[in-house]
Amino acid sequence: MTVLVIGAGLIGGSVGLALRARGREVLVRDSSPGTARLARELGVGADEGESTPGLVVVATPPDVTGRIVVDALREFPDAIVCDVASVKETIQRAVLDAAAADPDLDASRYVGAHPMAGREVSGVVAARGDLFLGRPFVLVPHNGSSRRAVDAVERLGHELGGVVVRSEAAAHDLSVAYVSHAPQLVASLLARQLQSAADGSLALAGQGLRDTTRIAHSDPRLWVEILVANAPALRPILRAFQEDLGRLVGAFDSLCDADGQGTPRAEIARTIADGNLGVARIPGKHGGSADSFAAFTILVPDSPGALARLLSDMGDAGINMEDLRLEHSIGQPVGLAHISVLKRDEGRMVAMLEEKGWARAGEE
Repeated sequence: MTVLVIGAGLIGGSVGLALRARGREVLVRDSSPGTARLARELGVGADEGESTPGLVVVATPPDVTGRIVVDALREFPDAIVCDVASVKETIQRAVLDAAAADPDLDASRYVGAHPMAGREVSGVVAARGDLFLGRPFVLVPHNGSSRRAVDAVERLGHELGGVVVRSEAAAHDLSVAYVSHAPQLVASLLARQLQSAADGSLALAGQGLRDTTRIAHSDPRLWVEILVANAPALRPILRAFQEDLGRLVGAFDSLCDADGQGTPRAEIARTIADGNLGVARIPGKHGGSADSFAAFTILVPDSPGALARLLSDMGDAGINMEDLRLEHSIGQPVGLAHISVLKRDEGRMVAMLEEKGWARAGEE
């Protein structure tokens, strides 16, 4: 089945690269002739020519996605059409409203989808064929979606290397508001404050600041459209965040004013403790709970082969690494390797580190 990708950005480009690696014939279209030409040169897909697609993947910004899906349903009356935008309810409603107004428009051939993957950089030059490997691919059919359409888009998710899950449009939008859209805003708000920080202060930045602001380096034009489209799901989350922040600011006001009112320390402690409870709910590797892993922070010399030696020592001890994060120590000839292993391997990991002479951060 020939696939037409409409929208040659990061996601559309990555879809094309992944499908071509699987031997699919891929065509590419973009509103910018220059972008379409660049996508073809990068191997995303070929010029449309006279070919007729059996599947159309709309990978455009969400403010125009609904219209382009409708146009594709009309232009290709035998093709399955899906979109891969990060919001679903407004797009689904636009398609169904158009079908209700036009009896000749067959919305049964439309299925929404959302591959939950991305990068801090945008554009087709950042596209990667492995972008979706192991990532959730959310399938969002509507009540009138045909079995043929649902099956075709589900196959697409598997071909991209994703883990296919199903959701209704409203539930999907609330989910991504929690796990993607609100985090983007919080990261951007925090990074915004750094404009007022002295250079000397920022020179002290460690991995904590980098972790919490990593996604702040995002395309404002794209994110405006995403956030506007998901405003109904985002608003209550931001309201709750505002209330929590207000209580926290009040606690610090009380401390700074030394008025002795309230219980500011208790409010601060409650905020940190509640954060612990929330982060514990984030699934770990393979969907397991985060508390099923043991975490180690190990000092690794900043020299060739040092990290490879640590990983080799783990392998020799029969210990599987579940997660790895590296942190550089400014001005020091060592780095920190944050490694997670299964709880059952914790004892063996401790013994191996002691036997091989690896130092753990925070230990005497």
